[in-house]
Amino acid sequence: MANKYKNILGLHLPTDPRWTDLAGMSIQEILSDHAYCEQKAAVSCISLIQRYPAYTKLVNDLAPIVTEEWGHFRKVLFEIEKRDLQLERQRKDEYVNKLMAFQKKGGSEEERLLDQLLTMAMIEARSCERFKRLSEGLNDDYLREFYRFFMESEAGHYHLFIDLADTYFAHATVRKRWGEWLIFESDIIRNLVIRGDRIH
Repeated sequence: MANKYKNILGLHLPTDPRWTDLAGMSIQEILSDHAYCEQKAAVSCISLIQRYPAYTKLVNDLAPIVTEEWGHFRKVLFEIEKRDLQLERQRKDEYVNKLMAFQKKGGSEEERLLDQLLTMAMIEARSCERFKRLSEGLNDDYLREFYRFFMESEAGHYHLFIDLADTYFAHATVRKRWGEWLIFESDIIRNLVIRGDRIH
């Protein structure tokens, strides 16, 4: 399974194993941050639909993802409440903010769309890798299965965003830019402080 997801995702740097141990000691915090990640994913898909309504396949493919991501938010929220925990305040997502800063500014609408799709793909890929870590490393049997479900979902979303990029741009263009994203993202992971209260 580890090699399978490594090959699918292509991430250059794996998560430090210490992150899983820290996350296991911060369940309320990690569930709260996860809930907001799902919420923001739904909002991001809505934003893309609003920005690019003429891109029919994009609209049709992302419309059900909006519903799915919001359902995931509710699923995580239910898990928080079931455990008599509290949804905490949303925190600044330094990882995502650094990814956003790497997006090309200016240029054509098409160029901006490519980077927006690849940003979403990267977030889904790293989330999948993190959820895999939780599905294998948590001491809570139920939460291991809980995060296996999310791992598989994120892998599918990663593929969706890459496929959309391939739909609207030349394959070579997508692969070249994706390679740049992978290098940049590995530098982010290498330099971020390891925190167990965040998904990213």
